[in-house]
Amino acid sequence: REMGAVVETGPEGRPPLTIRGGHKLKGLTYTLPMASAQVKSCLLLAGLYAEGKTTVTEPAPTRDHTERMLRGFGYTVESNGPVASLQSGGKLTATRIEVPADISSAAFFLVAASIAEGSELVLEHVGINPTRTGVIDILRLMGGDITLENQREVGGEPVADLRVRGARLKGIDIPEELVPLAIDEFPVLFVAAACAEGRTVLRGAEELRVKESDRIQVMADDLITLGIKCEPTPDGIIIEGGQLGGGEVHGHGDHRIAMAFSV
Repeated sequence: REMGAVVETGPEGRPPLTIRGGHKLKGLTYTLPMASAQVKSCLLLAGLYAEGKTTVTEPAPTRDHTERMLRGFGYTVESNGPVASLQSGGKLTATRIEVPADISSAAFFLVAASIAEGSELVLEHVGINPTRTGVIDILRLMGGDITLENQREVGGEPVADLRVRGARLKGIDIPEELVPLAIDEFPVLFVAAACAEGRTVLRGAEELRVKESDRIQVMADDLITLGIKCEPTPDGIIIEGGQLGGGEVHGHGDHRIAMAFSV
């Protein structure tokens, strides 16, 4: 709407949505209240067809797949830390895109292999974009044994084969600067914390409460069901590592919750 679009919603901004075409968009300088690669990408894509320059500033840098993809199509995108901008009027040129394996999907196997004694697993051709590798950094801080092999660049994205071995994980205070780099992987990282020795503390992750479910509260409730001591906080969680027991858990329609407890 701030760019000039006509968008009508239901009460409190909820569906149904009605978008009326025929209105010229104008470039926007916008500061996101919360780091979100999805919102940043939406604004940049709208900026392609808006008059003038569109600039998006985030509280912290998030994944930059959209910026890399646009550059792959020959479009100029400027990036400086948490600020991304582009000027309308450029040209997109068709090209060949190769998509590497998704590190968010790999995360479940990384944790499973890390907590399985004596295991060794190689995940091939996984994207290791530096805005997405928080799960690797956090597992390594916990004592995880993960190595990156055969590193290369494919279609503008860094790629590697990930070798992970079983390790004795320990609880840590998760550095807040890693939170945006692992925001989608925290459900399975909570499982790693539950299997680790000692206490794990997460702060600065309030975005987890507004995902497909309230991932902080849902994970806390289900971990408690399985015998793990944990305490949800407004922006994170405190997990005391222990022995996972059996029980019935609920995914609340959230695929990452279901896959985390599958591990």
